[in-house]
Amino acid sequence: MKNWYVAVAFFVFAVLVVGALAFSLSILAPFNGSSPTPASTQMPSPTSLTPTISPAPTLNTSTSNGPTIYTYKIVKTYRHDPGAFTEGLVFDNGVLFESTGLSSSLRRVDLESGNVLQKVSLSEEYFGEGLAVVNDSLVQLTWQNNIGFIYDKSTFSLLGNFSYETEGWGLTNDGNRLIMSDGSSKLTFLDPITFQKNGQVIVHDGNTSITNINELEYVNGDIYANIWLQQKIAIVNPQNGDVKGWIDLTGIYQSQSMDDVLNGIAYDSQNNRLFITGKYWPNLYQITITPKT
Repeated sequence: MKNWYVAVAFFVFAVLVVGALAFSLSILAPFNGSSPTPASTQMPSPTSLTPTISPAPTLNTSTSNGPTIYTYKIVKTYRHDPGAFTEGLVFDNGVLFESTGLSSSLRRVDLESGNVLQKVSLSEEYFGEGLAVVNDSLVQLTWQNNIGFIYDKSTFSLLGNFSYETEGWGLTNDGNRLIMSDGSSKLTFLDPITFQKNGQVIVHDGNTSITNINELEYVNGDIYANIWLQQKIAIVNPQNGDVKGWIDLTGIYQSQSMDDVLNGIAYDSQNNRLFITGKYWPNLYQITITPKT
């Protein structure tokens, strides 16, 4: 009996050992050398692990290199009335026309001598400003009166007037539209027949708005603009207001006061001549411009 009990006990013990061993192997079978992942945790898909690459910024190539800086050369010096507070200047078919402020007037000027050949004075209440030619007429702005005058180009007889909401500073004609400045960074386009506003641009050099825009001239598709109190002219793209270049006129005339500043641009399109002068300047200059090196 004792031997039977021993045999039974040994058999039971063996069964327990084999069962325990099998249980242990069933647990160890999934182990692959890393910690087990809880069933509730979801691993990200391979797509979500792909790094996001932002597109490279687009550069504005039109302004990436900045405006071209030009210097000048005086080709010829002409006399200019030192009593003329020049606000508008335009050259048309061999004739120089000028608009003056303070003792405000409209003038026909002999280029070679600087003599005033024809003149009409404005009433004291008006301060003459920008000037442009439209067909057979001259269009003159006034500063703070919100009124412009239309004259016969030959006789200077007054043909009519028109109104605008802003101050009047500079004026030019691109062949289809009048372009007006008001002392801000804005250029306003006007219909040359109705004088109604039909567009505008903000003048800027990169991200900087250019203010105090004064006398204007349209030259070969660009707008040349005096900047009040500065001896430089901005070359402006009329499509978007971008300053394409600066004409540095430092030293061309030594101003004696805040009044006698650069202001007056005229272009002879037939002979490709560029003229500049200023308020109370005794001279008018024909210049050429070249990029600074």
